[in-house]
Amino acid sequence: MSELAQLVVFRIDEKRYALTLPVVERIVRAAEVTPLPKAPTIVLGVIDLEGRVLPVLNVRRRFRFPGREIGPADRFLIAQSGGRTVVLAVDEVQGVIERSPTQVVEAAQIMPGLEQIHGVIKLDDGLVLIHDLEKFLLLDEARSLDEAMGQEVAHET
Repeated sequence: MSELAQLVVFRIDEKRYALTLPVVERIVRAAEVTPLPKAPTIVLGVIDLEGRVLPVLNVRRRFRFPGREIGPADRFLIAQSGGRTVVLAVDEVQGVIERSPTQVVEAAQIMPGLEQIHGVIKLDDGLVLIHDLEKFLLLDEARSLDEAMGQEVAHET
């Protein structure tokens, strides 16, 4: 018997997305984000989470949703991406679902070149895009973020 795929489902506006559970560290309430000079535009800023300075990524911008201020009802999804811990600002976390891997339609079967999407899963009330967080940041964005985070750490010491 194949192992079930565990997915953390979250919402941006009325669209649902998911990350695989193993990349998710935890979910916390949204907090104030401090701007990070020289960070790529995909980075909203940084937060201090229990002594760790973490970049907050602009999921709305990446998925081409209209921008809006982070509100008290929003959530921060703390996850691993490309060897670093990042924060995704999301409207709502809807929970963890389990599905057979055979129920996941691979992105390449839908359309070649969907690099940031791992696949799609169909639920009774619609589709959920499974995001590949390892490919969220483009290479130049990752480099710019590393440089900006290096400067932030230097300012704290």
